Amino acid sequence: MFFSSAVIALVFVVVTILFTDTVDAVFSDGSNWIMTNLGWFYILGVTTFLLFLVGIAFTHYGRVRLGGADERPEHSNIAWFSMLFAAGIGTILMFWGVAEPISHFANPPLQDVEPRSVDAAEEAMGFALYHFGLHTWTIFALPGLCFGYFIYKRHLPPRVSSIFAPLLGGRIYGPIGKTIDVIAIIGTVFGVATSVGLGTLQINAGLAQLFDIEESGLIQIGLIAIVTVMAGTSVALGLDKGIKRLSNLNIGMAVALMAFVLVTGPSLFLLKGMIESAGIYAEALPGLAFWNDTFADSGWQNTWTVFYWAWTITWSPFVGIFIARISRGRTIREFVGGVLGLPVLFSVIWFSIFGMAAFDIELNGDGGLVERVVDNGDIPGALFEFLSNFPLAGTVSAIAIVLVVIFFVTSVDSTSMVLDMMASGHEEKAPLHQRLFWAVLMGIVAATMLVATGKDGLDALQQVITVVGLPFFVMGFIMMYSLVRGIREDLGERPEPVTRQWPRVQSPEELAAAEGLPAPEVVVVTRAIRAGNADKDRIGDMRTGSTEARERHADTGNASGENPGEKPGENQPT
Repeated sequence: MFFSSAVIALVFVVVTILFTDTVDAVFSDGSNWIMTNLGWFYILGVTTFLLFLVGIAFTHYGRVRLGGADERPEHSNIAWFSMLFAAGIGTILMFWGVAEPISHFANPPLQDVEPRSVDAAEEAMGFALYHFGLHTWTIFALPGLCFGYFIYKRHLPPRVSSIFAPLLGGRIYGPIGKTIDVIAIIGTVFGVATSVGLGTLQINAGLAQLFDIEESGLIQIGLIAIVTVMAGTSVALGLDKGIKRLSNLNIGMAVALMAFVLVTGPSLFLLKGMIESAGIYAEALPGLAFWNDTFADSGWQNTWTVFYWAWTITWSPFVGIFIARISRGRTIREFVGGVLGLPVLFSVIWFSIFGMAAFDIELNGDGGLVERVVDNGDIPGALFEFLSNFPLAGTVSAIAIVLVVIFFVTSVDSTSMVLDMMASGHEEKAPLHQRLFWAVLMGIVAATMLVATGKDGLDALQQVITVVGLPFFVMGFIMMYSLVRGIREDLGERPEPVTRQWPRVQSPEELAAAEGLPAPEVVVVTRAIRAGNADKDRIGDMRTGSTEARERHADTGNASGENPGEKPGENQPT
C-alpha cells in the first residue's frame, strides 16, 4: 500500500503538470455534475451523520470505552482539545475567519436579503457557523469514532478498511480492503495538500503586505519548503515532544490573538455579538441543516456548502485516525461530547469575534474589507487587511503569519504520522525516512499545483478532491451500520423485545401449593397462640417455619392433651 499510494500520487502530479487542461476538463465536468445532481445527498448525509452521533452518545452504547475496560485517557482535556483543534480546522479558521463572513455580507446567500445590511451580517454569521460548526466536526467525528472502536477495542490495524470488518471479515486484508486504504491515503494527501496550498497563499499575502515581498511561485516554493522542514522536524520528535508541544503553542497563540482583537476592538459590541451569534446559529441550524436552495436554485450552495463537505470528507480519514489516536481510553459519550462540543464552542467564539469585528469595520468604520476580499478577490489577504484596522498592526500581523505557519506545520506533521500508520498497518514507530516521505510528498503536491499550473492548478486539485470525496461520503453511511453492528456483536446483545412480558403475581397459597410446601406459617402461629399453654420458645420455633419445629409442637401439644375440646386433627396445619 505504501508504494502503490506513493506511485499513484506522483503519477497524478506529473500527469497534471503535462496535461493540465485535459485533467481540468475531466475533473471539472465530474465535480460540476456531483455538485449539481448530488448536492442534496451531501446536505442530507452530513446532517444524518450528526443525528447518528448524538443519538449513539445518549444510548447505553455511550458507556462503551475506546480501549480496554480499565483504560483511561492518555492526555488531559486541555492537551486533548489543543491537538483536536490544531489537527482539525485551526488552519481553516485562520483562513476563513474574516473572509467568509465578509463574503456572505457582501453577497448574501438568500435572495431577499439586502447586501451590506444588518440582515446580511446576521445571515452571514449563521452560514459561517453552519459551515465550521457541528457539521464540519461531524465529518471528522464519525470516522474518528469508528477508528477508535475497531482499532482499540478489536485491535485491528489503523486503516480505513478496519472499519468494515463486521461486513468484510477477513477480506479487509485482501484486495478489497487494500483498495479502500489506497484510495483513503491518496484522498488524504490531496486534501491536505490543498490546505497547504491555501495556507501558502495566505502567508505570501501577509508577507507582501508587511514587507512588500512579491507574490510569486518562487516565494511560494520557499514557503512550502519551510513548512515541510518544520513539519519533518516535528515528525522526528514524535507525538509528545513534537505535535503535542506545537499544538499547545498553537492554541495559546490563537487565544492570545483573539483576546487582542476583543480588547483593542469594540469590546462591548463584540461581547454582545458573541452571545447573539450563538443564538443566530442555534436558530438557523435546523433550517440550514436541510436547506437545499430548491426554489431559488442560484447555485450558491454548490460552490460553498457542498464543496466544503466534499473537500472536508477527503481528509477525514487522517483527522479521524489522529483523533482516535489521541482519544484512546475515553468512552463513546466522552468522545462525541468532546469532539463535537469543545472545538465547535471555540469556533463559535472565534467567528463571533472576528466576524463581528469585521462587520463593525464595514458598518461603523473605514471599511475596505469588502473591496479587497470580494471586489478584488483577495481572500488570502483578508486577515491582514482586517488586522490593519487595529493598533500595532505590523507586529500583530507578523504574529498572525507565524501562527498560520505553525497551524500548517501541525497539520502536515500529524498527517504524516497518520499516513504512515495507514500504510504500514500499525502504530509502532516506523523508520524516520518513511515518516518524512509523506511530509515531503504533500509539499511536492502543493508546490506543483501552485507553481507549475498556478491558481488554475489549485482549482483543478479542488475539483479532483470533490470527485474523490464521493466514495468517502457513501462510506459514511456504511460506517454507521458497521459501528452499530460491531458493538452489538461484541456485547453479545439480542434485539430488544417490542414489549415486556411480566408474570402474573401469585397469592401465597397458590405459590405454596405449586411448590408443594405447607400453608403460610401464620396459620401455624395462630394455633400455637390458641394452645394457651405453649411457651414462647415453641411459638418462636413455629415462626421459623421449619418442619422440625412444626412436628415437635404437634407432638407436645396433642400428646399432653392441650385443648382437650378439640378433636384430633382439628386445626392441624394443612
